[in-house]
Amino acid sequence: MAVSKLVLAATSGKSCKILLGLRVLAFLATLSAAIVMGLNKETKTFVVGNVGNTPIKATFTAKFQHTPAFVFFVVANAMVSFHNMLMIALQIFGGKTELTGFRLLSVAILDMLNVTLISAAANSAAFMSEVGKNGNKHARWDKICDRFATYCDHGAGALIAAFAGVILMIIISAVSISRLVQPNKCSSSTAASTSVVP
Repeated sequence: MAVSKLVLAATSGKSCKILLGLRVLAFLATLSAAIVMGLNKETKTFVVGNVGNTPIKATFTAKFQHTPAFVFFVVANAMVSFHNMLMIALQIFGGKTELTGFRLLSVAILDMLNVTLISAAANSAAFMSEVGKNGNKHARWDKICDRFATYCDHGAGALIAAFAGVILMIIISAVSISRLVQPNKCSSSTAASTSVVP
């Protein structure tokens, strides 16, 4: 119901402010997801064996680069952040540029592509997080979250931010598509409508 209200508001004069606010929130969510996962690293030393009474220790490091799904997650979130940053800059610094016709269609298509990209990245990272948390007995994959708790907690935070970005990008895409039906100006349209023609 909230999404339908936003889509209906997109055809009114408030659409530019709503779209700008949604893009800022999506930018912050996807950027924080990329940064948290990109900086996610934990090093621990474990006892791997004993020689007599002397323990043999080894140091292991868990990094996001060790899992291709997490690398894809970081890259995809960075790309969606960059897309939203460009759209925000275009809306704020574009002056009196009116987005109509092909430009509106291009923005709507790019928004849909970014929804697909971030959704795929978040879901692949969620799958690998599930394996890291619980392992897979059939494939004989051991869980690692019992050993690298901080690494897993940071990854979970990045996933929450990414799924928030997915929801925001779906709403942004719906608003962009609805603007194709009734395009409006993102400049000072109120000033033009209140001017008195002699």
